[in-house]
Amino acid sequence: MKFGIVVFPGSNCDHDTYHVIRKVLGADVFYIWHKETSLRLFDAIILPGGFSYGDYLRVGAVARFSPVMKEIVQYAKEGGPVLGICNGFQILLESGLLPGALIPNEKMRFLCQDVHLKVINHATRFSKQYTEGQVLRMPIAHYSGNYFADDDTLKRLQDQERIALQYCDAEGNVTAAANPNGSKLNIAGIYNEYKNVLGMMPHPERAAEAVLGSEDGLGMFKSLLERN
Repeated sequence: MKFGIVVFPGSNCDHDTYHVIRKVLGADVFYIWHKETSLRLFDAIILPGGFSYGDYLRVGAVARFSPVMKEIVQYAKEGGPVLGICNGFQILLESGLLPGALIPNEKMRFLCQDVHLKVINHATRFSKQYTEGQVLRMPIAHYSGNYFADDDTLKRLQDQERIALQYCDAEGNVTAAANPNGSKLNIAGIYNEYKNVLGMMPHPERAAEAVLGSEDGLGMFKSLLERN
């Protein structure tokens, strides 16, 4: 299986993600420059975290127009798996592959801390290594991670089991106190309608080795490796 990691000007988690896939899992992985227009070689695409184009105008708004995004939209429409992490999530929203928006955190501060996450839907190609309701620990690092959508969209996400992860406490309780950024429904990650596109604010690549304090993110990459 071949992974592709998209590199935008300003990406800063591309090497972290590459390390996990190549060095920890031993899988094939390649960088994809943002001007690339062919994705035929890849079995999964990852949009890493960072500050694409310096977050000018609006986070992800400029990257959405990079040549590679037209190909990623088509790739996703054809069923290819796409994972967007942090800034990658923001770009997926801007490109229309996922609904809603990410706005500045509730207290208007950059957040860099570990959070607990509850696995809501474990029956997808991103989450097969987890169990329903499992509590994970991963770090976040963002200023605009406050997920917002209108009530109809939120209901549709719930009804279609498209909420992937919710912020929770260590016991798995989804509470306001466990919500670091003010996201609606404590949302930390969502799927598209066909569940082959996942956007999430926490960083699984930063929680994939014991030396980092948590290996809870490794299951996401292992799930993708399973293919079926």
